[in-house]
Amino acid sequence: MSALLAIVAILGVSTTSANAASGGATVTPSKAAKKKSSKKKTATGEKSNGGASAATPVPETDSADAGQPTVPGTIAKIGKDGLASAPASAPQAVQEAIWTANEIIGRPYVYGGGHASFKSRGYDCSGTVSYALHGGDLLDSPLDSGSFMKWGKAGRGSWITIFTNPGHAYVIIAGIRLDTSAADDPKGGSGPRWRPLRGSNSGFVARHPAGL
Repeated sequence: MSALLAIVAILGVSTTSANAASGGATVTPSKAAKKKSSKKKTATGEKSNGGASAATPVPETDSADAGQPTVPGTIAKIGKDGLASAPASAPQAVQEAIWTANEIIGRPYVYGGGHASFKSRGYDCSGTVSYALHGGDLLDSPLDSGSFMKWGKAGRGSWITIFTNPGHAYVIIAGIRLDTSAADDPKGGSGPRWRPLRGSNSGFVARHPAGL
């Protein structure tokens, strides 16, 4: 036995082969190694299946929209925190406009806010409308309320309607109103807020983005 091991050492043969040659026990993979080799591969969607690898489709998601609030149907919903959930069946541009508007809810009213730049510490009425539309990739540069009177298409839209006159503007998106005015809002408060619909929109011109 000792003579055989000496020969093995000289020839560089593994001790596993030597044990086998001498009638000893062979070295087998540990249980941990076996478990690791058969572990499900969640990153690629592959898992062990009786020795064969079966591919499992991994859903593709838009990381920018992951975790954004939605509700079933076609009407948006205002939550207790004042933020809005977009309708799951609404077009992407409508959803993005709602989620973007959520970013400025609660900001103070600032005259001219949101016009020099979309980013501002506070917003006025048309600056608020501009910010939401920009989020839906529907507006490139901020507009004032007078300019909105000629923007887009005339009349109400199926998803988005801007009500505007020379002195004020607000927008209804998927059935809820984004407005800096507390008119017809029992909770009050100035600045950008999601609010209930007004009883009347008289005195305002209705405009909407094409196709929406």
